[in-house]
Amino acid sequence: MASLKDMRNRIASVKATRKITKAMQMVAAAKLRRAQEAAQAARPYAERMDGVLANLASKVADKNSAPVLLVGNGRDQVHLLIVMTAERGLCGGFNSNIAKLARIEANKLVAAGKTVKIMTVGRKGADNLRRDLGKNIVERKDFQGIKQLNFSHAEGIANTVLGMFEAGDFDVATLYFSEFKSVIAQKPTALQLIPAKIPESKGDAVKGAAAVHEYEPSEEQVLGDLLTRNISTQVFRGLLENAASEQGARMSAMDNATRNAGDMINKLTIKYNRLRQANITKELIEIISGAEAL
Repeated sequence: MASLKDMRNRIASVKATRKITKAMQMVAAAKLRRAQEAAQAARPYAERMDGVLANLASKVADKNSAPVLLVGNGRDQVHLLIVMTAERGLCGGFNSNIAKLARIEANKLVAAGKTVKIMTVGRKGADNLRRDLGKNIVERKDFQGIKQLNFSHAEGIANTVLGMFEAGDFDVATLYFSEFKSVIAQKPTALQLIPAKIPESKGDAVKGAAAVHEYEPSEEQVLGDLLTRNISTQVFRGLLENAASEQGARMSAMDNATRNAGDMINKLTIKYNRLRQANITKELIEIISGAEAL
């Protein structure tokens, strides 16, 4: 049985841990607001980019002259999975959920006889996939020590992906990240980048846009430039969504940890009081027994 001193030390240790988790929760809450605003501000631009691409893609009459980023290279053998996670842990199942989605898709592709290559963005993604798919990891992008990710980081990732595609290293590229829904809800998402998944036209809105817009030079050339930029845009959107999801998941996880620490402190305190009372009762019995013996 633990002594009173051991119980006091354990209670003090749990209290110190609770202070740390409470501080991490408050820091995550402060960072969440900025990250959430950045993610929400990027969504209209990405959605409008999808609308313009859908409009341009519908104008391309000859699919043979369409940009290769739109129609692909005609093969579907080598798949590149771009797995975006956080640099740090202590954020619940945020990292493991993204890695799980990528692992499931990788196993499906391998079972279908496809070749899988993985690019990890964030240290935790490589850590989660190293045991099962370590041999498939061909590129790692870590941003440890960088406080704020910006568009230049997304462009660096996009340029690497485009360089690999031009070199014929893969046929299809898919981006994995976590879409921010709320503090307690983050949705692991897969988005195909190459060939681009163009959303379907949304009825009259797209038709109206097509009636008033003329493109110079040709639609194929403009589409090709926009498809290249769209990869950077979608990667940047994924980084922003991940940043907000990470802080939301960490805030929720640290809140649960703080509550659990409080419950443990209450249980340990009750146990400590009972043990102390038992020791006092035992000492009183020994004193009384000694007095009666005299």
